[in-house]
Amino acid sequence: MYHPLTDPVHRFHIPVMGTGFTIDTPLKVARYGISSAISLVDDKLIEQMRRRLTGDSGREYREITDDDEDPRANRITAYLDMMDEMVEQQVQRIKGGLFAAGTELSRYFEMLPDSPLRAMYESMQSMTDPEQRAKLQESLREKILPGGIDVNIMAKLDRDNFRRGKLLPPQFSDALSALRGYANSRLRSSVVLSAGMNRRLYSYLAEFKDFFPDQAGEIRKRIILKVSDFRSALIQGKLLTRQGLWVSEFRIESGLNCGGHAFDCHGTLLGPVLEDFLHQKDQLVAQLRSAWIEGLKAKGRPAPESLPGIRVTVQGGIGTAEECRLLTEKYGIDGTGWGSPFLLCPEAVNVDEDHLARIIAAGEDDVRLSKASPLGVPFWSLQTSASETERRARLAAGKPGSACPKGYLMANTEFTKVPICTASRAYQRRKLQSLETGNLDEADRLRQTEDVTAKACICHDLAGGATLPLDIDPLAHTAVCCGPNTVYFKHRASLQEMVDHIYGRIQLPVLPTRPHMFLKELSLHLDRLRQASAERRDDMVAAAAKSSGQIRENLLLGIRHYADLGTRLAAEKKDAFLARLEELRADLDKLS
Repeated sequence: MYHPLTDPVHRFHIPVMGTGFTIDTPLKVARYGISSAISLVDDKLIEQMRRRLTGDSGREYREITDDDEDPRANRITAYLDMMDEMVEQQVQRIKGGLFAAGTELSRYFEMLPDSPLRAMYESMQSMTDPEQRAKLQESLREKILPGGIDVNIMAKLDRDNFRRGKLLPPQFSDALSALRGYANSRLRSSVVLSAGMNRRLYSYLAEFKDFFPDQAGEIRKRIILKVSDFRSALIQGKLLTRQGLWVSEFRIESGLNCGGHAFDCHGTLLGPVLEDFLHQKDQLVAQLRSAWIEGLKAKGRPAPESLPGIRVTVQGGIGTAEECRLLTEKYGIDGTGWGSPFLLCPEAVNVDEDHLARIIAAGEDDVRLSKASPLGVPFWSLQTSASETERRARLAAGKPGSACPKGYLMANTEFTKVPICTASRAYQRRKLQSLETGNLDEADRLRQTEDVTAKACICHDLAGGATLPLDIDPLAHTAVCCGPNTVYFKHRASLQEMVDHIYGRIQLPVLPTRPHMFLKELSLHLDRLRQASAERRDDMVAAAAKSSGQIRENLLLGIRHYADLGTRLAAEKKDAFLARLEELRADLDKLS
């Protein structure tokens, strides 16, 4: 039976972006066979979107309030079921359309990558016999398949919840409720588990039959793990397969050359990580299959006759078709994820005209690795966004911090028994007072003050990409979590143009100064190492010295790998690649 993950129509996917940017992207791209992921963090936004979409489509809407028995999970289930129904209707309309210039039916096939299906479409286009042409057109209609309506759960965002002052049981935590909402939906798609390992969430997966093979051996809901290296894939994969849960895809993401939260991974670079997967994937699959069969037996479930495979995909900083080909041909990658460039494609994601213009105008200094996230993890942020402008305005007015209307990141108990968010007024007022009265020198106090007031209300503001243009929250202050790759794209793109750019059929305007994705990632790691060295000189991070040696070893390993890779590039690319690599190696030597 068809599954959009194991039988993908396209060779790329659109990863989750913030909470609002891709919240309804499946309704824009799934009918063309393109898979995308939506965030399940913000169930309040999800309910607002369901209200808006039911009104636009003439459906009946029943609000799911906080008084509902299981509000978070039920909101998610209702939204995903509605989305699945709407995509199904879209696909049926496409199938009933005409093969003519500009129609959605023709557009479906024109966006396909080079494949037997695309060749079949092109053959039909050249036919002159009406009967044969009509027969082939009917066959093409039957082969139309939608992309996946995938969901993303940040595993570590797992706040326990209260009702009327009483702590609810663990299954009502944020992550477990989100999983339950997805598991109870009618979707046949995948859940992407990101941002670390959560054992109680992983155990909870085994409570739902859709994650296990049915009598025909089909798994209705597939598991995708977002990982940073091979070791993480092996550890997490074994943890799940021992419970009878199969990991269908490992989604490797560059630690720094990505959007949103960034993880430096001790200097581990993407190239060597991909090389590990290339050479050890067969061993990984064999180990996980063995553990999976034992896990199924322990659950009293039979193993299917045909054992499943594992896809390996990569995302973070990809910008050209040439880089895609390198990833596929050199490392055997099964697919790629394209995130930040799609922020310039309002046909696929939610972005208001004002912020689209700000993104296009942004230079390298406007997209920074900031301390905006209350999670305490470095966070890529557009410094010219309305969210950042508003944060600075409150600070200048002597009113640091923001209201906390959603509370998904409430985790700090430094001053209160009930957790609060470090971006909130309640926390920042208390923290700044403690810094004023603490025994700190002036320089240290200023540094800590800057760290405290840098925090932004990303729970609420990342939804602005959707709530502002859809008039759900016209006063929203939009935050933009674009990665550093975004600043090299300077052209508003249609969906057709972006897909053609990914497949190399056209070249979107990209700044000539854009470095190769591998070299950009290396330079970002050097920037982080340089920053850590400066902090160490100021005696801010004593532990950094211990890890810097390992970071340098990993960076040198990556440099040697890229030096060998550079010799294999096309002649016109090789010299520039190797010259820049040598400059970065010299920078590392200076830091040493």
